[in-house]
Formats: sequence, C-alpha cells, structure tokens
Amino acid sequence: MTPANLCGMAAIKGLQMIALTDHNTARNLPAAQKCCDAYGLLLIPGMEITTREEVHLLSYLPDVGTALEFGELIKTHLPKKKNKPSLFGNQLVMNDDDEVTDEEDALLIGATDLSLNELVGMIRERGGVPVPAHINRGSNGLLVNLGFVPPELHFTAVEVWRALPCAHTPQQGRLVLHSSDAHYLGDILEAEESLELPERSVAGFLNVLREGT
Repeated sequence: MTPANLCGMAAIKGLQMIALTDHNTARNLPAAQKCCDAYGLLLIPGMEITTREEVHLLSYLPDVGTALEFGELIKTHLPKKKNKPSLFGNQLVMNDDDEVTDEEDALLIGATDLSLNELVGMIRERGGVPVPAHINRGSNGLLVNLGFVPPELHFTAVEVWRALPCAHTPQQGRLVLHSSDAHYLGDILEAEESLELPERSVAGFLNVLREGT
C-alpha cells in the first residue's frame, strides 16, 4: 500500500477518483497527490479520524495543504504514546518513488480526545465534509457504537459497508458511499460505484457530499 502502488492499482482497476484516508494522519498525501497526477486520477485528500467515543469519522478536505495542517493538529490530540512497530507495524512516510523519507513514531491507531461534535465542527471550519465511516460495521461504526446518527450534527452523507445489511433510516435523506476501505492492494474495488459531479474536482466532490441525496 505504498503511494505509487496504491495509485497504480487504482488506475489498473479503472478508477477515476480515489480518496486516501489514513488513520489520524495526512503525511502520505503529498506523495499520493504526485502519483495521482501521474496516473490521471483525482485525489480526494482526507483522513479517517477516531473520536473520543471511538467512532471512525472520515474527513474529506479541500486540498493537501489543509489536510497536512489539520493532521498535525490531530496528532496533538492523540495519546502521548509511541508506536510499537513489532505490534502495529512501521508507520512509514514515503515520496512518490516509494522511497521512505521518514517514520511516524506517534501511535496513530488510538482515539483522539476530541468528541464527535468537536471534530465535526473542526472539519467543517476547514472547508471539509465529515462522513461517518462504515456505520454498520465493527465497534468503530457509528450505528454499532452510538446506536443512532445524532440529528444535531446534520450529516449529509454516510459510508455503509455493503457486505452487511443496514437499516434504511440512517441512510434516508443522505448520500450513501460504498468505499473499498482497502488496507491491501487486492481490496481496492473495481469501478463499481459512481457519483455525478458538477465538475471533475475536489470542490465538485465536496459539494455533492454537502448536498446529500
């Protein structure tokens, strides 16, 4: 799952647009942007951030620079613990030639000290769109964790894991995303999902998310 391999596989699979949403960090987005540019892919910059309630929240952001700055802020809200590569693997930072340029030593797998409400506000303040991740799967899914979608947060989109049934109510009136959520190259989906965008740009994608269904 190096930047060049990820983008290359996405191109082979016939994708036109991908989102890179590493857990609680954005440091590999610059390399991914260069690789996407080389393959003619549209990159949606993002992160998958863990809230204080242990909910996974996708943060889709307007550009790589904003994502990098936000990622550094998110890091200050993570537990002050070091990564243990023997348990969690090496957290490598790479360039567009898949050369290692750095290694993140902060433990990225943990939850931040930010509440769901706080994090939603922070994402929107930066021109981004918050989307609850895999709401129907795992202990970090919004429905599994909280049991409902908080109406006061006005989510316009949700991500649903299509391998499991999901009640219609949480999806009603919202755009439903079915993403690869790939942690291995082979998990990247073929071009099976599509969105009608007003323009082929990050701004166009974010506008569609904001509008919902």
